[in-house]
Amino acid sequence: MSTSLTQEQIDAFVNNCHGNLQAVRDTLREHPELVNTRSSLGESPLQAAAHVGARDIAAYLLERGADMDISAAAMLGDIETLQSYLADDPEMARSTGAHGIPLLYHAAAGGDVAVAELLIDNGADLVTLTGPESTAVNLAAARSHLAMVRWLLDHGAPASVRDYEGKTALQRAEEAGHAEIAEMLRETERELEPEHPDSPLPPGRAPDRTGGTL
Repeated sequence: MSTSLTQEQIDAFVNNCHGNLQAVRDTLREHPELVNTRSSLGESPLQAAAHVGARDIAAYLLERGADMDISAAAMLGDIETLQSYLADDPEMARSTGAHGIPLLYHAAAGGDVAVAELLIDNGADLVTLTGPESTAVNLAAARSHLAMVRWLLDHGAPASVRDYEGKTALQRAEEAGHAEIAEMLRETERELEPEHPDSPLPPGRAPDRTGGTL
């Protein structure tokens, strides 16, 4: 790493690797040594691109000499590299990338169902994607990964959880302009709605303070 680089500059570069390809290109042209640095949070540029599903940035970083890691392989759908990691250490299927984000979530970010199934076959916990607070559907919808959204919903992943920006999967799909994903999510919402939400309670049943009945 060049002694002229400050940690603040490194942090800014890694932050851009979450989604600003032009800034990444411009910065690496001036400071190619940034490609394998680490932010103050311990995140590499490639890991930053991997956990948000930024395929274009990840590919560019690898082209410029970034060291491949298993989280990027999972996001990029690089089955051969992923299988090589797992052959050396099957426990890596349950490993995490930057910020402690599970490897299986990177598969959802990349949209490759085959990767998700490979990781599960090797011991990754499906609950990573289907737990009540999971926002995997939100990210897959934002990245327009139709097959992954369908796979996640079929496996019980929640579609109504709000992500770090307070947005639902449906909002992400609409922002991405993916009408088919948006309609799939609307249909999921309709299926989850009670048939008669305003029907009166049976005689002798009154709501308690927690919203249940007594």
